[in-house]
Amino acid sequence: MLNTDGATMIEAVGLSKFYDTFAAIRDISFSVRAGQVTAFLGPNGAGKSTTLKVLTGYLAPSEGIARIAGMDVSRFRIEAAARVGYLPENGPLYPEMTPNELLRFFGEARGLANGTLGSRIDAVIAQCNLQPVVDKSIYKLSKGYRQRVGMAQALLHEPDILIMDEPTSGLDPNQIRDVRELIRQLGETKTILISTHILQEVKAVADHVILINEGRIVFDGTSDEMAAGESLEDAFYRLTGGAAETSETAETAETAETAETEGAPAAGTPAPAAADFAPEPEIPAPAGPDSASKTQDTTGETPHE
Repeated sequence: MLNTDGATMIEAVGLSKFYDTFAAIRDISFSVRAGQVTAFLGPNGAGKSTTLKVLTGYLAPSEGIARIAGMDVSRFRIEAAARVGYLPENGPLYPEMTPNELLRFFGEARGLANGTLGSRIDAVIAQCNLQPVVDKSIYKLSKGYRQRVGMAQALLHEPDILIMDEPTSGLDPNQIRDVRELIRQLGETKTILISTHILQEVKAVADHVILINEGRIVFDGTSDEMAAGESLEDAFYRLTGGAAETSETAETAETAETAETEGAPAAGTPAPAAADFAPEPEIPAPAGPDSASKTQDTTGETPHE
């Protein structure tokens, strides 16, 4: 892995994100130096995606500062975005477009000049091995190819920092191998922060590990330091207390983030009163053997037997 002058390229300083009384992340602090490939490790629902969204400016922190290449993301959102290629867990793909059309759309949205855009599209298509599918509709592509398209858009503007959220999630072993190889190649020239809960990812691509559990950092160091003479699996279990995602925690975080980004009521908003959803009381049917023939529904029609 390339290690340049050691300048800090990604930095979290006391980051917290609250939704009413729920803390998705709390007092998160770490840094990633230039040339490092850092695995952001943790169980499902631990706060990995929330942290990455705050670092890239997609969510505003409740407390603390996120810095990209020394810039406060809250104050210099556009300037910081120019330095970062961001691949969310579910990449920003339009299924009716082809990879070529999508890359042109994103390039124009980023303001790349026409002369530069064409050469950059050719470069990322080659870099991500998209030549066989470049003119196919994205909805026809396998998940592995879709992930490559997402990575191509993240690389299009030649960022020196890459932030990727679960880039191998849901891929088959061959696709995982291809994506990991691409990450290793990119790590020779870029600073990379990659979130994952897959320990094999750490061994395969990373030279540094940050472990988050229940919204807090519980380890920051090398994979050897994390293992401390035991297996990474045992160390992970020890440091997270055998934590497993609870549906309540994951659902609360996902609902709250969706509310903030899409304008829906955030988690913690008081729920409507139970009376708003109470069923109307049933009206007892008249007694007697011929009651069915005398009973009418609300439309005035005799119900079918």
